[in-house]
Amino acid sequence: MAEISGHVIGGWDWPEWGKESESASRRERVGRLLGPGVFLVFLIQPIADVLNSSGSAALKAGVVSIVVGYGLSYVAVASRGNRFSHSARVLAVAWLALFPIALAILLGPGSLVFFTYAVSPALMMLPRNIGFLFGMSTALGLLVSSKVVNGSIDWGDAMTLVVLTAAMFAFGALLNIIGELRRTQDKMAKLAVAEERSRLARDLHDVLGHSLTTITVKAGLARRVLETDADRERAIAEVRDVEDLARQAMAEVRSTVSGYRTASLPAELVGARAALQAAGIEADLPRAVDNVAANLQETFAYVLREGVTNIIRHSEATRCEVRLGDSWLEVRDNGRLCLEKMTTSRDSGGGHGLAGLAERVAAVGGELAAKPLPTGGFVLRAQVVAQPPEASNGIETQQSGTAFAGQRSVGLA
Repeated sequence: MAEISGHVIGGWDWPEWGKESESASRRERVGRLLGPGVFLVFLIQPIADVLNSSGSAALKAGVVSIVVGYGLSYVAVASRGNRFSHSARVLAVAWLALFPIALAILLGPGSLVFFTYAVSPALMMLPRNIGFLFGMSTALGLLVSSKVVNGSIDWGDAMTLVVLTAAMFAFGALLNIIGELRRTQDKMAKLAVAEERSRLARDLHDVLGHSLTTITVKAGLARRVLETDADRERAIAEVRDVEDLARQAMAEVRSTVSGYRTASLPAELVGARAALQAAGIEADLPRAVDNVAANLQETFAYVLREGVTNIIRHSEATRCEVRLGDSWLEVRDNGRLCLEKMTTSRDSGGGHGLAGLAERVAAVGGELAAKPLPTGGFVLRAQVVAQPPEASNGIETQQSGTAFAGQRSVGLA
């Protein structure tokens, strides 16, 4: 038995190699139709024998009709048989078996050697073990019938059937494996498309979630300034910031679609500071990121962006703290824990940002933890476990695949 993509191909399984995969080319389809016709050349022999004999016209017409019908049936079954249902395949093989029997009745038991045109499709369409038994049975039938009718065993023709059966048995196994490989290739192509869609959705969420949140905050601030008519110049500055943010978001979306977008941790710190200040939230952020491993800065930039975006959108916090280590990042706030948000954020379709972050952190060998603090507020922590662990301040981390299973989501978009 062979195992491909978790599917075990056994001798009693119905083969599916003839089903065209999505990657099958036109040349392969045409070859599948014309290939069987090449072997019809051997059917010329009974026609030549009967035409050169002194038999009656009826015998000659009968043999020619049987051979022509046999050849056409063989091509039809060999090229399309694996698209038949299982019962139709059995009937097709039984139909093909009638022709060599008819030839044997008219020309003698030696014509049973033409069972090859029935044994070959049987080994391709039926379970391989059944096809093998069918081929060996025809060889045995030829031996017995030649002994009974001619008084001597026709070893030559019998061995032809035996060798053909063994060869086609092995060839059928090979075709089964090729068919499985083609189907696996098609599945892998579909998975690659799905993975790219997932990447695009995750990146667009990261880009637009933060940018639109900041634009909303700044636009609201500009509106309030204009309504109070207190500081027209400040309102103009805020509108300019909104314009710049919109351009930046547009550029990042283009880069995301092209697959070339990368996040910068220093740039995210600058953007986080501006967004938090615009929202009226005190920002306690690091001034430098030199202590963070270079290969982790992009991942931590995404974590910082998502954490700050969630604080602005959901926490009603007045203070945000960000701390960095060589292999960890922590975002804290002092927002109020709202039971309604705890029960509706994930239920209403939220949580996609955290799911994307968990995937990103797991990709660099890390863990992601998000939970409310006992003293109030919320904490989001990413840590790469491959590095020496830092003090976690009592925060429990979990594997990214199970970090949020059964856990309520608080202000997580």
